[in-house]
Amino acid sequence: METEQVTLKAYLWGFLLSLVLTLMAYGLVVRRLLTGPSLLMAIMGLGLLQMVVQLHFFFHMGSEPKPRWNLMMFLFMALILVVIVFGSLWIMYSLNYDMH
Repeated sequence: METEQVTLKAYLWGFLLSLVLTLMAYGLVVRRLLTGPSLLMAIMGLGLLQMVVQLHFFFHMGSEPKPRWNLMMFLFMALILVVIVFGSLWIMYSLNYDMH
């Protein structure tokens, strides 16, 4: 019973932090508090912070008995994602260059 309350408490904290970070990014854009590169950097920073919050509170990264394996799996997944995204962008750029 106590474990369920701790988990529910962690989920609620994670939800509230994610909601606050999302509303902060939304507020920066809607109220035009920042512009140009500073707005982009602030949104990227808030996005990275939200990723850390979600990894900690929802995926429980770092709280398991063998965190090294989960971290290595996460980093491998991130590497594959980066290869797919930048590979796709490279292919699209090359196709666009060849069409002109």
